[in-house]
Amino acid sequence: MIKSEYGAWVSEFEAERERRAVLGDPDWDKGARLPAEIVRSIQKFQVGEDGDGSALCGKADLAGDPVYSEAVRLFIAEEQNHARMLKLLLAAGGADTLDGHWSDAAFVRIRRLLGLRVELLVLMIAEVVALGYYQALRDGADDPLTAEVAGRILADEERHVPFHCLRLREGLSGLPRPARRAVTAGWRGLLAGAAGLVAVDHGPALRTLGVGRGAFVAQTLRSSAWMARAMSGGGPVPAPARPVAGV
Repeated sequence: MIKSEYGAWVSEFEAERERRAVLGDPDWDKGARLPAEIVRSIQKFQVGEDGDGSALCGKADLAGDPVYSEAVRLFIAEEQNHARMLKLLLAAGGADTLDGHWSDAAFVRIRRLLGLRVELLVLMIAEVVALGYYQALRDGADDPLTAEVAGRILADEERHVPFHCLRLREGLSGLPRPARRAVTAGWRGLLAGAAGLVAVDHGPALRTLGVGRGAFVAQTLRSSAWMARAMSGGGPVPAPARPVAGV
C-alpha cells in the first residue's frame, strides 16, 4: 500500500543530499586533536554506522510501497555517509578504523531475526542512543573538526527518528491500544538497557566530553518519551521539513 507521507520523506532526503553536495565536506586537512578515549569511542560508532543495509532494503521492498523503499535507500545512504565522515575524522586524527565490534554485531543479529517491524524497533534503539552520543560529542569535543562532524551527523539523526516513528506507528496500528503501549513500554526498557551498556562501554569518552554515565542514560530515556507516544498512536509524528533552496 502506497502512503503519500513517504513522498515527502523522499523529497526531504533528496533535498538534504543536494544540500550536502553544495556544502561539501569538512576541511579534513586541518586535522583533528583526538584523545585516546575519544578515538576508541568514535571507532566503535563508526562500525555501527557502516553497512550496506541490504537486509533492511529487502524487508522494505516486501512491504509493498516503492516510495517507502526509496526513502529507506536514501536513509541508508546517509548512514553510510556518517561512516565515511567518521573514518575521515579518525584519519585526520591519525587513527584507523576497527574491523568490527561486538555491540554492532549483536544489534545486527537481533535486527535480522524477524520482520520489518522488529528490525525498525531495534534500529530505533541505536538511533536514539546515537542522538545522545553525537550531541555530547558536538557540545563537549575540544576540537573544531570533531564538533563539526558530530553536528552534521546529529542533524541527520534528528530527521531519521521521525521517519522511523511514522513507519512503526503504521506497523503497530493494527494492535489494540493496550498492546501498542506494552510494545513501546518494552521498547523503552530495552532502550534503557542499551543506553546503560553504551554508557559503560564509552564511559571514559563521555567523561572527557563532560557527560556522566547516569546523565547520559537519563537524557536518552527522557528524549524517547515523545517517540513512544508517536509510535503507539498517542502523539503526533513530526513531518519532514519543507525542502529549501540553497544551504
